[in-house]
Formats: sequence, C-alpha cells, structure tokens
Amino acid sequence: MGFVPSQRSGPTGIGYTLETLLGINENNDAFSDIEGAELKAHRVNSTNLITLFTFNNKAWKMSPLEAVKKYGSLDRDGRQGLYYTMSLKPNSAGLFLDVQKETIAVRHISGTVVVEWVLEKLTERFVKKIPSLIFVTAFTELRDGKEYFHYQRAQLMKDTTPDLLCNQFKSENILVDLRLHDNGTMARNHGTGFRTYEGRLPQLFRLVLDI
Repeated sequence: MGFVPSQRSGPTGIGYTLETLLGINENNDAFSDIEGAELKAHRVNSTNLITLFTFNNKAWKMSPLEAVKKYGSLDRDGRQGLYYTMSLKPNSAGLFLDVQKETIAVRHISGTVVVEWVLEKLTERFVKKIPSLIFVTAFTELRDGKEYFHYQRAQLMKDTTPDLLCNQFKSENILVDLRLHDNGTMARNHGTGFRTYEGRLPQLFRLVLDI
C-alpha cells in the first residue's frame, strides 16, 4: 500500500492505523492481539519507552514504607517517594540494580537488599504477558502536517529465557522503574515497571522471524 495517512494524530496513530487496516478492534491494552500473538507497531528510529509488565509479588525484602522513608525524595506533590529508574550505577540515594544469574535486586551501597526478584518468575510473568509478538516497523513522513506510515517489515518474536533476560538487564536494555510514595500509614505502590525501548524489543526474544 505504500505510505498511508494516519487515522489518528499523536503517538498512538501508528498502532491505531495498523489495527484499522487489519480490521482489529481497538482495545486499551499496551498491545493488540492477533491470532494469539501480541501486535506492536514501531516507528523507525523511535526511542520511546514502553512498559512490558509490572511485578511486585513477594519481592520486597524490607517494608516498602520503610524504604520510602529511608531512601526516598520529595516528588512533585511534596510527598516522600521512591520514583527512580534503576541503573547498575548507584543513584543519589545510593540505590542500584544488582543483576545476578538467578536474581535481580535493588540494593543500597551499604549492602541492604530493598527488593529482589527471581529471574525465573520474571520470565514467567513476561511470557504470560507477551507469549509471542508481531513487531511491525514503519517508515514515517509528514505531509502538510499530517503523518503518513509505510509499514515496511513484520517480525514474529517468541521464546524468552531467564538467561536471555539476565543479559538484557545487564545491558540495561530492560529498565526497572520504582513507583511508590508515602501514603501515611503505608506506601502507595503504583507497580514496579519493567520497561524497554521499542526498538530493542527484538533483543528480548530468542526466535525472531521475518513474516
């Protein structure tokens, strides 16, 4: 079809236009579904971050409220909060991401483990959320202020392992976002986000096939 006009303005136009062309009803999920595979459209050279999944179940090794009070900083609303994108290098609060063969953890430079995940459980969560992915790449151009898409390539991606995810954490291709604040008697947790850059999605799967 070559370049086709966007059916909607803004960042969601690329996915909505592809869904419309394929006859898929829009839903509120981060990805649409097509015959059991998740569908994601991507602009060439886009550096947008997307959330793969959230996971907190039995991961906190210290009370979340204690962690907020001890390592947090004031957020935009003046509340004490832990709103950090974790890195392998310690941040201003002394927290860093420690990646081991079987676990990843947020640690303090003192050695304290704040929260820790088993990589096998993270892999199970990832596979449940995105069992397989159809990744469609498109070139874009503007014509008289309107965006046009040329959907150029489609890849089927599946099969993720703990070792693969471990390497992606070490390469900082998967980012960990802590998102909680002091809510008085407890910490309000908006869900620890595991995120990646759109263009790096193929690196999270062992099998990548052009279709």
